Amino acid sequence: MSDGESELFALAHVAPDESVTYGDHPSQVVDIYRPAGPPHTRVTLLHGGFWREAYDRCHLSPLAAALAAGGVEVFLAEYRRVGGGGGWPETFEDVARVAADAGRGAPGRHVLAGHSAGGHLALWAAGAAGVPPCEVVAVAPVADLGRARTLRLGAGAVDALLGGAYRPEADPVRLPPPRGPVTLLHGGADPHVPAALSTRYTAAARAAGGEITHRELPGVGHFTPVTPGTPACAELLALLGARARST
Repeated sequence: MSDGESELFALAHVAPDESVTYGDHPSQVVDIYRPAGPPHTRVTLLHGGFWREAYDRCHLSPLAAALAAGGVEVFLAEYRRVGGGGGWPETFEDVARVAADAGRGAPGRHVLAGHSAGGHLALWAAGAAGVPPCEVVAVAPVADLGRARTLRLGAGAVDALLGGAYRPEADPVRLPPPRGPVTLLHGGADPHVPAALSTRYTAAARAAGGEITHRELPGVGHFTPVTPGTPACAELLALLGARARST
C-alpha cells in the first residue's frame, strides 16, 4: 500500500500570490495564498520532513492552493531547519514568531496547522509559553518526541533536532495542556510516524484538561491527508474551513 509520498511529490508546485520575510535568514519566509473573495479563515501551515533542511515548504503548495480555492487565506511558512541554521532553539523560535504574527489581523478564525514534523511544531506551539493561543490541526504529527526518539524515527531525527539531548520543553506530550482546541488527524497505515504517537498525546492532553479531537483514518498513509484529490485530504480541507467547489 502506498504511503502517498510519490503522489504528493508528483504534483506541480503552485506559486504563491505573495512572499514575505520575517527575519534575515533565507528560511524565514512565508508564502501567502489568497482566495478569490474575502477570506473567512486564515491557516498558518507548517510543513514536515523531520525538521531537516532537505525538505522545504514547496511540497505543501498544492494543499495551500486547494485551501485558497475553498475561501481560506493561507500562510505557508518556512522555518530554519536542521542542517540550515535550525534545531533547538532556532526552529522553535521561528514557529513561535510565525504563529504570533499570522494571528494578528486574521479574519475571525486562525488555525495553526502542520503535517508530520510540522504537526509536532503546531502542537508544541499550542502548549508553549509565550505563544498566543489559537486553534491547532495536526496531521500525522510527531506528537510524542520521547517515544519518537526511542523508536529512532527518521533515523535519529529527534536527536538531530534537539542536539542529542532530550528536552521535555520541546515535547508536546510533556507541555501544559493546549490553550485552544486541537484536532489530530492521523492515518492508521502511516509507516513513517506511527498513529500510536497521536493516541499517546491525546490521552495525556485530555488528562491534563485539553480540548482534543482525535481522528484516525483507517488504511491511510503518511502523505495522503495532505495530497489534494484524496478523500483523506477532503476531510482535512473541511476541518480547515475550505468550502467544497461546485462541479
